[in-house]
Amino acid sequence: MATPTTEGIPSPEISSASPTSSTGQIPLDQSPKLKGRHKLLQSLQRMSSSPTLPRRGRSASTGYRRDHTASLSCVSLSSSAYYSPCLGNGSSSQLYGGLNPRPATPGCSGSPAELLEENPRIRVVGTDSPHASQSRTVPLPIDIRPASRGDILEGQVTDIDVSVPDTEDVQDPQPKRILDFWGDMPQELKVEIFRYLTPQEIVRCASVSKKWNEMCYDGQLWSKVDAAEYYQKIPSDVLVKLITCGGPFVRDLNLRGCVQLRDKWSSDGERISDLCRNVVNFSLEGCKIEKASMHYFLLRNSRLEYINVSGLSNVTNSAMRIIAQSCPQLETLNVSWCHDVSSKGLRRVIQSCKKLKDLRASEIKAFHDEDLAMELFERNTLERLVMSRTNITDKSLQILMHGVNPMLDVLTDRPIVPPRRLKHLDLHHCPDVTDEGLQSLAFNVPDLEGLQVSQCPELSDDSVIDVIRTTPRLSHLQLEDLDQLTNATLVELAKSPCAQKIEHLNISYCESLGDTGMLQVMKSCPKLRYVEMDNTRVSDLTLMEASLRVRRRGYGEDVPKVGLRLVVFDCANVTWAGVKEVLSSNCHLPRNRKPVSAVVTVTQTSDADSSPTTTTFVTPASTPSPSPVYPNEIIQLKCFYGWQMTVDEHNKRVLRGELASASRLDRKWADYMMATEEAGAGGAGARRRRRRAREAERLYNVDDDDDDTYGVGGINGTGRRRRAQSGGCSLM
Repeated sequence: MATPTTEGIPSPEISSASPTSSTGQIPLDQSPKLKGRHKLLQSLQRMSSSPTLPRRGRSASTGYRRDHTASLSCVSLSSSAYYSPCLGNGSSSQLYGGLNPRPATPGCSGSPAELLEENPRIRVVGTDSPHASQSRTVPLPIDIRPASRGDILEGQVTDIDVSVPDTEDVQDPQPKRILDFWGDMPQELKVEIFRYLTPQEIVRCASVSKKWNEMCYDGQLWSKVDAAEYYQKIPSDVLVKLITCGGPFVRDLNLRGCVQLRDKWSSDGERISDLCRNVVNFSLEGCKIEKASMHYFLLRNSRLEYINVSGLSNVTNSAMRIIAQSCPQLETLNVSWCHDVSSKGLRRVIQSCKKLKDLRASEIKAFHDEDLAMELFERNTLERLVMSRTNITDKSLQILMHGVNPMLDVLTDRPIVPPRRLKHLDLHHCPDVTDEGLQSLAFNVPDLEGLQVSQCPELSDDSVIDVIRTTPRLSHLQLEDLDQLTNATLVELAKSPCAQKIEHLNISYCESLGDTGMLQVMKSCPKLRYVEMDNTRVSDLTLMEASLRVRRRGYGEDVPKVGLRLVVFDCANVTWAGVKEVLSSNCHLPRNRKPVSAVVTVTQTSDADSSPTTTTFVTPASTPSPSPVYPNEIIQLKCFYGWQMTVDEHNKRVLRGELASASRLDRKWADYMMATEEAGAGGAGARRRRRRAREAERLYNVDDDDDDTYGVGGINGTGRRRRAQSGGCSLM
């Protein structure tokens, strides 16, 4: 194979034997000319990593192993001393041997650059330096040198092999990613954010874009459709869209008062029923709906637990039959004021719906049926039973409590039956219930928390006291308009176990009740929150006792809140003094919580008179005032309408924490009332009322406008306009 020639270096054919090197090595051309593999192995010699060995003369290596098999061992290129003789005397074959594509020449005139071009596999380091033979380090790469790449001249030999990548291999830098916060957000997070919006806001957001429109009408957002707040503002088409887009996600559907759906039930009722088949709570109170559409909806929703169809004239016993067949999970049923529902329909529901806990059936003429009462007794799952304004009798109520012909206890003569699970019982305005029927509740409803027997004129102290004594968990008691009730009931209430639990008490229009019973109730019932006493004989003493009990609930740093509501309007014995006591108590602070003031007394003696003059100065304390203190709870009072505006303004200031302002209003109102009473002393109040009655009669009976010279707003005999008389303070 022909060996290429380079300019300045003779070809192997014209080269002569290389002279002996300065190291004493025997030239390779003195040996017989070999060919092939022997020629390659003959040219190799054993090299050492020590820089002192090349200076010693040694013969060419003919082989390292004794079996005459050549090998290459310990060839080191870390120092330039191995090839410096070659560069000095031109004996390139001494270093490269058979690896050099050209034979050795007498003079090695080639430059290191030329050698690099001819031998690309061998990398010569540091040949330009005159002290290259002593260099033992490798220079820094070109890319981390302080010099810039632009300083390298074209054709300049560098001691670092720098390879410039092709332009095709260089990748373009990736463009900077733009963060789309809303677009990259998962769909679940978007839905969760929209849950914080009201239905009105979600509908408005639907007009932003198509994506937002799809998101706003996502069924996950409409699992609860409660139109009670916006039923007057939303059109029927939008309401139907909300219901249908929710579809199987809808669980709570409240269409109370949505009369605009009257025509939509006939056209879209079947589609609504087919899409919404997982409804749990369903309310149609006050909604116009066809009987067929309602029945179809009830048939398609077998998971209903709450049904409210009160006040619908289309609800009949057929609807009760469908509920009994298709709603086994029913817990609450409200059929109040559905006059077409009879005891037959209610019995079907009670027999089939074994989880029924709440039955509300006001004004249903079916509870006189003893069979229905027996079904309720045997089921014994009801916790709330509303039978107000019904025709229930004492016999039905007794069967409801202890069944028919129960076993009697020999000692107490009480029926031995399992206790009822009732917690709330409403019997108000049931005129047929007497003491005989109400006494059946004693010892049979230990879990009772709410009892309402208002407007049952036949009830007296005997039955009410028996029930109060045997209901330790009673917290709401309604005894309104019971004429036969006396203070003995209130005294017994204060002694009963439920005194520590009672929160709501209504004794309005019980004209026989007064301070004798109410004072005991105020002292013994610490958790009272609402008391109605209008049209009773209570006086200012009851208000003062209530103020004292509320003050004992403590003080704190938080703004006060309403702890007790009292209704005492139309109470003849309640005066403005009792109302003033309540207002003063609301802004009262104990003496140890008020800021301390320093009292300085100065005694002066004048020259004209030898008697001393004492002057007292009250200055606030110099110590820093503590954090503000407020009463924990106050009394909200509903009283005579002439004083109500002042009372309301006073409560607003106290609830805002402005106790000083409220106290000033209290004092000014008291001064005004005292001045009014002093001006009307000696029966002036009665004369004033008679005068106003005469003026009102004159206004109605006057025939000529000129005769009204002394009426309201008229001119008196002296030619001066009368001042307007008001029953309250200037704020009114």
